[in-house]
Amino acid sequence: MPQAPDFWSRPGWLSDLLMPLGYGYAAAGAMRRRLHHPWRATVPVLCIGNLVAGGAGKTPVTLSLAHLLRAAGKAPHILSRGYGGSSSGPLRVDPARHNAAEVGDEALLLAQAAPTWIGGDRAASARAAIEASAEMLLLDDGFQNPTLHQDFALLVIDANYGLGNGRVIPAGPLREPAATGFARAQAVALIGGNAAGLALGNKPVFKARLVPHDASDLAGKKTVAFAGLGRPEKFFATLRELGAELVGTHAFPDHHAYREAELARLMAEASEQRAELITTEKDLVRLAAPWRDRVRALKVEIRWEDEAALIRALAPFMIKAHG
Repeated sequence: MPQAPDFWSRPGWLSDLLMPLGYGYAAAGAMRRRLHHPWRATVPVLCIGNLVAGGAGKTPVTLSLAHLLRAAGKAPHILSRGYGGSSSGPLRVDPARHNAAEVGDEALLLAQAAPTWIGGDRAASARAAIEASAEMLLLDDGFQNPTLHQDFALLVIDANYGLGNGRVIPAGPLREPAATGFARAQAVALIGGNAAGLALGNKPVFKARLVPHDASDLAGKKTVAFAGLGRPEKFFATLRELGAELVGTHAFPDHHAYREAELARLMAEASEQRAELITTEKDLVRLAAPWRDRVRALKVEIRWEDEAALIRALAPFMIKAHG
């Protein structure tokens, strides 16, 4: 998808004009959920979803849960749509064989943490994963997809962005009305900031923050940063918080497929400024192999405020997986 438009963050005349279309979008989603009978897997399905279009931190949360479950002795598999990839699936992602053009950038990152399957048919991907001995399924996104029963749905919310203007696409960033989404979810993962003024549907809230890795050397360093995300300014803000001197920032559409000429221009700018060229891990996997050694990726991970509480919430599903 392209970058989230600025008017999604606040009410205004353009949002007002688009509200009837938002009502239609919400109605179509509700109808789709009513008409589908979700397939119930024989292992627990934990959904990591969000209510807004764009980057809320869903992929880092999925990676974190995969690591936590594996540390607890479970064998989770991840189901991803494979957005941006050409393969229809169900297909098990092999980072040594597949590239982002085939399976999507998020799937390549997720496959580093646990076996990952892509496919638009989530139930078909689930069956394939179970046949491959999955004990639990982590559904990356798919909260609005009614084809696979979800035993536990965790809604990921960026505390700094919240729910934007609170309106449904295209009038705002919401994929469905907030009230209906919160009603189906079991818990909320709140990433960064605080929940002041943000109604979270009276659900249990697990607070966390994104923590950069190996980034202490960025303080005072000249950098040219680029990112193809739903909200690339989040990445640029993180670099500034780390003390990096941003001498150039370049925002691209989410899941952008970088061309050789674009990368050459970015590298030329960095060389001219005597700066380091830096991007996100999600962007790095979309670069052609020779460029991955020339561009730095800022590594981040989720750090939970109360990891033990999260594990307790997931414990019933771990027991079911063991059984």
